[in-house]
Amino acid sequence: MSLMGIDRIEDWELRIKRQDAFWDCAVIDRACVNIKFPSPDPVSSFPESHHTTMQECWMDATWQAEYKLASVENTVYMGDALPQAWPNLGPDYFPALYGGELVFEESTSYIKPFLNDWADAGSVKLSREHPYWKKMDELYDAFLEAGKGRFYVGWPDLHPGADCLVGIRGPSEMAMDLFDEPEAIKEMIPQVTRDFLETYDYYYQKLAAAGQACTGWPGVVSTRKWHVPSCDFSYMIGPDQFNEFFLEGLCEESKHFEASLHHLDGPGCLNHLDSLLTIEKLNAVQWVWGAGNGSATDWIDVFQKIQAAGKGIQIVAIEPEHMDVIMENLRPEGIWMNVVGVETEEQGERILKKIALWK
Repeated sequence: MSLMGIDRIEDWELRIKRQDAFWDCAVIDRACVNIKFPSPDPVSSFPESHHTTMQECWMDATWQAEYKLASVENTVYMGDALPQAWPNLGPDYFPALYGGELVFEESTSYIKPFLNDWADAGSVKLSREHPYWKKMDELYDAFLEAGKGRFYVGWPDLHPGADCLVGIRGPSEMAMDLFDEPEAIKEMIPQVTRDFLETYDYYYQKLAAAGQACTGWPGVVSTRKWHVPSCDFSYMIGPDQFNEFFLEGLCEESKHFEASLHHLDGPGCLNHLDSLLTIEKLNAVQWVWGAGNGSATDWIDVFQKIQAAGKGIQIVAIEPEHMDVIMENLRPEGIWMNVVGVETEEQGERILKKIALWK
């Protein structure tokens, strides 16, 4: 696949090669490190918003693309960080394609659950005629045009499996359904999984044809076709129900891709880490401990457990002062880290020199 280069980053190919090696728990010369911060000398002005509603703002493809372009051009990218952006209608975009309505807020959107009775599940079908699908196509056209030589365009935030059904049914209803309608859930999960794989492939082919590297909201930029499986709903259930209802679907998702990175969100989801680590095709885990639950150094035991299982780790936020603890307790192979709080290139260079010594 011939990739589009990034005009202002001379070593963009090496940065991608390091991230490709991450999937194999390997290193080329050092661990992958993502460092980015606002430029002290902004070069682009952000477009003004004259929208009268939040929905109007989200749906303005031209404005969204111009805003993303200004954002990446006013950012310094160091280490293996690369400019990227993805068209976004929020985390419930995928379940909304089955007939739902999204409510748009400033920083996110959410769906109004719409399946009131499992007896009506037969009429719930994903539609490419849905206005949100057509809007996403419009967003992609605008992003691909704005991003030529400037940023990589990623696939949208897609949540299949349990999280899709939660969008369709609602979280409390879904929790009761595990007891009251177990067969209905087991019947719908494979359908949702098939729909997701076809939907992902639709966007992947669109992006590959435009010379895009494969990327999405977690920030990894790779030549490999990869996905981020997740099951945020698992926070509400125990390991037995997780294994019975949802583990097989997550296995099927991972089998479809050249690489996969499971998004494990919050301490309540750690109950399922043992099960996730049994997924043969799962390459890595993104552990998100959440606000108020300490820092990366408070979860060394979790990271060590993941490494011991032969999986990679995406560490979503490491403060510079915690780098020594991470390096003392983990191996660099299979690490993709996001260093936060960097404010200058000099500070970023010191961090990169330190990571280069991590063996």
